[in-house]
Amino acid sequence: MTSDLSLFHRLWRLLPVERRRRALARITAALAPKATWPAPVCDGRVVVAGEIGRGSGLGEGARLLLRGLQAHHVPVEAVEAGLLAPRPIMAKVPFLAEKQAALLLHVNSPQTPAALLRLGRKAVRGRRIVGYWVWELPKLPEEWRAGLESVHEIWTPSRFSARALEELAPGRVRVVPYPLVDAQPQPSALTRQDFGLPEQAVVVLTSFSLASSFARKNPLAAIAAFRQAFGERPDRVLVMKVSNATHYPEDMRRLQAATQGAANIRFETRTLPMPDVHALTRCADIVLSLHRSEGLGLVPAEAMLLEKPVVATDWSATAEFLDASCGVPVPYTLVPAQDERGVYQVAGAQWAEANVGAAAQALHRLAEDAPLRRRLGMNARQTVLKAFGAAPLLNAVARLGHGKGNGE
Repeated sequence: MTSDLSLFHRLWRLLPVERRRRALARITAALAPKATWPAPVCDGRVVVAGEIGRGSGLGEGARLLLRGLQAHHVPVEAVEAGLLAPRPIMAKVPFLAEKQAALLLHVNSPQTPAALLRLGRKAVRGRRIVGYWVWELPKLPEEWRAGLESVHEIWTPSRFSARALEELAPGRVRVVPYPLVDAQPQPSALTRQDFGLPEQAVVVLTSFSLASSFARKNPLAAIAAFRQAFGERPDRVLVMKVSNATHYPEDMRRLQAATQGAANIRFETRTLPMPDVHALTRCADIVLSLHRSEGLGLVPAEAMLLEKPVVATDWSATAEFLDASCGVPVPYTLVPAQDERGVYQVAGAQWAEANVGAAAQALHRLAEDAPLRRRLGMNARQTVLKAFGAAPLLNAVARLGHGKGNGE
């Protein structure tokens, strides 16, 4: 039996990653509990489930929802629904023992069935279930159908993401931005000196996780724009905050090759607590994000809350809250989405290739004009406070008490 399993495992590993991912999505979707209709009534209590304990984008999103609900005294509990999920879960989360509490599951569609199986059928059966999903392309891959039958409705933080999800689940999608107004960055006391940054330099920051797709985050374009704008000027410094660097050594080699000989480009690869990450953002003069696509763009949004001018690709979700009044949108050309990891390899999908020359000009202009940086930064904060208020989340939770899902 052991040898049979070993052979099966070896054969499984021979399959392309994309086929394995799709197969797992189909298998878990078949096994997972399904949403019951009509949609059960919610009494106003909420259980936020997700990667609560992980330093991932999805984990941070779940924590933002939790903090927003807590700030407005909504009865809420949190439960880990990722791989770190405790056993038994119901004993640790009293709300799960009562069916009137809604489950707000901040796990994307392909992982939704597995998350529900980890929570357990008893915990989710007969309960109002909302999937909070985020996607970064105009088209969805087939495996995103996996969680569709397990949720009553879908929330997502941007109109860009909602348009793609609407194609999958017409009438069941609601735009519910993260309530950043109630979960603003709280930087630690770390200073430029603590990060080894020169006090008098103009510091440009680009921050990303290699786990979020090297191709989509497009850090090579950020490097190219900075080098085109400033060359090797020692009073102009680019800081690259790279998360999950040790897990993606080949990506790090590509970054190091692109920055070879540039003493004014520095890497920050330590795993820092969020207050220290926000302190690093506060130390910067400009934040640069030449992404190819974003389902939201939390790094630019939080930088704007810290009154930093952001230079970002003028496409996808960041274009919903960043314009010339509060930042520098960078023109782009739409190109076929090409992702060597396969996550964003969707037939017919496109994403944006930022104009590196225009980004370089923007960096140069901002570096030479401190009053412009201050004006854009102040406008940026007010823009994000207005765009990411708590009302959409509170209204969406209130609707759960009506006993109807978006699909009814």
